[in-house]
Amino acid sequence: MGAASVRAVPSPLDHQTTIDELGCPLHEVTFVVVDLETTGGSPSSGAITEIAAVKVRGGEVLGELQTLVNPGQPIPPFIAVLTGITEMMVREAPPIGAVLPTFLEFLGRNILVAHNAPFDVGFLRAACAAHGYEWPPVEILDTARLARRVFTRDEAPNCTLSTLARLVRTSHPPTHRALDDARATVDVLHAMLERLGSLGVHSWDDLRTYTAQVTAAQRRKRHLADRLPNSAGVYVFRDRRGQVLYVGKAKNIRQRVRSYFTAAETRRHVIDMIHAAEDVTPIVCANELEAEVRELRIIAEHKPPYNRRSKFPERVSWVRLTSERFPRLTIVPVVRDDAACYLGPFSSRDAAQRAIEALYDAFPLRRCTERLGPRTRRPACALAELGRCGAPCEGRQTAAEYAAVAASVRRAMTCDPSVVIDTAASRIRALANSLRYEEAAEVRDRLLHFLRAVGRSQRLAALAGCPQIVAVRPQENGETEVAVIRHGRLAGADRIPSGHPTASSIAAVVATAETPLAVGYGTLAYAGVEEMECILRWLEHPATRLVDVTGTWALPLPGFPASLPRLLSSARPVETRLVEKTSDAA
Repeated sequence: MGAASVRAVPSPLDHQTTIDELGCPLHEVTFVVVDLETTGGSPSSGAITEIAAVKVRGGEVLGELQTLVNPGQPIPPFIAVLTGITEMMVREAPPIGAVLPTFLEFLGRNILVAHNAPFDVGFLRAACAAHGYEWPPVEILDTARLARRVFTRDEAPNCTLSTLARLVRTSHPPTHRALDDARATVDVLHAMLERLGSLGVHSWDDLRTYTAQVTAAQRRKRHLADRLPNSAGVYVFRDRRGQVLYVGKAKNIRQRVRSYFTAAETRRHVIDMIHAAEDVTPIVCANELEAEVRELRIIAEHKPPYNRRSKFPERVSWVRLTSERFPRLTIVPVVRDDAACYLGPFSSRDAAQRAIEALYDAFPLRRCTERLGPRTRRPACALAELGRCGAPCEGRQTAAEYAAVAASVRRAMTCDPSVVIDTAASRIRALANSLRYEEAAEVRDRLLHFLRAVGRSQRLAALAGCPQIVAVRPQENGETEVAVIRHGRLAGADRIPSGHPTASSIAAVVATAETPLAVGYGTLAYAGVEEMECILRWLEHPATRLVDVTGTWALPLPGFPASLPRLLSSARPVETRLVEKTSDAA
């Protein structure tokens, strides 16, 4: 045969099963069953002499491809006897380089099926590499490997194609010719899928799991996902006592939970969790924002042992400028209802300390820890001699003079960091000019920690300061997501179907939204920092539209020079990208 022979049957468009469609029913999955004849046992010593492929979906043959291939080398006599393919037959056949484009187009992005797939795929990959074709990112199903799990040794003492063909009584017996063998493989595949259907294997995800190396617990507990909804929301794994083990969120709860019972799940702590899990509780949410927020709240409340993040939102640090006669900077774990000024939250105490150092570089604040009263008199420390402190402890600085310094610090912490920036920039420039790059980098790092905190603090405070924000985000399917935020807490969320009256639906969401109660003071009085930052990301998305804002939502950040990223990068040029990203966020 001089050219590829392709027989197509009228059918719907080929469907590619993607990662998001692993739960696709098997009758909707397109398989391309491939078989090769070669001159040898490996790509290094042999070449392809015939290639055939049969495309099937739902038990129906959609098309066939078959062609002889000129291997460009002699065909060993025993191969010619086995396959019936002689050198005379392939003399006028096209080389593999001319056949590959047709084959790859026929394959598309569908599931490639072969009996002893490593052999056939190895030859095809080598041919693609040799002729400059990119191997497509297709899923591969080995019917020989699947047969070892489907049939017992009593039924099939071996899993050769001829043995399986006799066992399932295929209508196309294998003959060591590519098309006949591909057709026989199709019959064997359909026979195995029919048997697996009674074992609960109904989707491509089920089939991948059945052939993959998964733990017994994963296989045994796949039923936990059977009755879960195909909706966005949160899922909660629990043990036999009802204790929460693990919490996650998903666009499709059922599909996501099913993935925990496949070979795709390799995290050791999650596999351990599956061994202990006895139930999965779904919480359907109106949209992805609500799902993300609910996940954070449940994790914070129950602190599941197998979740590795968001378990301790209370473990943050704040920089506090005290409200005493001579204020000083301290690091505290919570915001209190006092007249002090707070900066944060910081994710670690070390980050808070670096921000304090940036303030000390810019302002002559006292660093002693005791309270200073009107009559306190004691010798000043070395900082006073260096000009880094006004020495109020020794009486050199009055309370009014010191109050002016404290007011400048308070302004830098809350709205205008320009003095801190200018001071740090001057030091960085001087140190860099003196080739003292390590010291310059330390100053830069202090400034970055301070600026991150100022930017974060302002964004969170602005959101928390609004009694109510109502926002919507249109979806591509015509639906509209609605969110009601009160003092930085998600108070209500819904999804308005396409065609429904938007104004009245939004009003209903607002009317039924919760009225949050303060559980603390300051920025995080109503919601945790992770929830607020999650809401901010949603609000700042380009597609989000504000419907109503009660209060003022603004972000003042004067004194931030455009040249700062370039200046900071001079301390350590290799980290320019990190500096620019941080400065934009601030």
